Amino acid sequence: MEAWIVITIAAAFLQNLRSALQKHLQTSLGTTGASFVRFGYGFPLAILYVICLHYVARYSLPALNGTFWLWAIIGGLAQIFATMMLVYLFSLRNFAVGTAYSKTEPVQAAIFGLILLGEKLTPGAIAAIIVGVFGVMMISVARMPLSWRNLLVAMTSRTALVGIASGAVFGISAVAYRSAALSLDGPNPIMQAAVTLACVTTFQTAFMLAWMLIKDKGEILQVARSWRSSSLVGIAGVTGSACWFTAMAMQQVAYVRALGQIELVFTFMASIFLFRERVTKMEAAGCVLIVAGILLLLMWT
Repeated sequence: MEAWIVITIAAAFLQNLRSALQKHLQTSLGTTGASFVRFGYGFPLAILYVICLHYVARYSLPALNGTFWLWAIIGGLAQIFATMMLVYLFSLRNFAVGTAYSKTEPVQAAIFGLILLGEKLTPGAIAAIIVGVFGVMMISVARMPLSWRNLLVAMTSRTALVGIASGAVFGISAVAYRSAALSLDGPNPIMQAAVTLACVTTFQTAFMLAWMLIKDKGEILQVARSWRSSSLVGIAGVTGSACWFTAMAMQQVAYVRALGQIELVFTFMASIFLFRERVTKMEAAGCVLIVAGILLLLMWT
C-alpha cells in the first residue's frame, strides 16, 4: 500500500475527531470561536513539528518565496471560511449529514486541480469519484421519499448550499496548499508539507485573532477559558492537517480528497455512538456507496 493512502486515512480519522470536538465546542464558543481553536491551539505544534524535522531528522529548511506565500495565504483564508461554514452546518442538520454535504469536495477539487495545476484524472478515477458523490446525494435525501423532486429540493436547501459551498472552498484551499508545498525547493514532501502547515496555521491564527478583536473580543476570553477542550481540537486539527498536507504533496488533490471520503465512515460511527443521532437505512446505503467509490479509486489509481 502506498504511503499517501495510509497518511490520508489517518488524516480523515483525525479530521473527524476534530469536527466532533468542534461540534461540542460550538454550544459554548459559537461558530467563530469553535473555528479559531483549530488554528490557535494548533500552530505551536506545527512550528514544533518543523523544528523536530530540522534538528532531529536533519531535514534542511526550504527557502520561502513569493509564489509560496501567495498560495499559502489563499489556502489559509479559504480554509478559515470553509471551516466556519462547516461548523455552522452542524447546527442545521445532524453531525453525519452535515459533514456529508461538504464531501462533494473531491469533484470540486478535481475541477480546481485541472484549472489551476493542469492535473488530469483517469476515466476510472472519475467514475469512482462520481460513485462516491452519488452516495453523498443519497444521504442528502435519506429522510424524505426518494424522488427527483425531493432530490432537487434537498440539493437546493439552505443546508445543502452551505455544505456544497464549504466543499468548494475546502477544494480551493487543498489545491492552494498543494501548490504552495510544490513551490518549495525542499528536501522531501514531508518537510515541504510541514513548513507549509506551520506558515499557514500561524497566518490563520493571526488573521482570526484580528478578526475577533474587531468583531467580538469576548469570544477570545471564551476561547482562553475553554483551553482544556480547545487544546484537544488544536492537537487533532494540526496532526490531521500535517497528514493532509503530506498526502497532497505526494499525490494529486482529487485522489487524496476522494480517498478522504472515508471520513464519513468515521463520522457515522461518531454520530451513532457519540452524539446518539439516528441514522436511516438510506444514509447507511449512501455511506456504503462512498466506501465503494473509495475502493474503486484505489483499484484504478
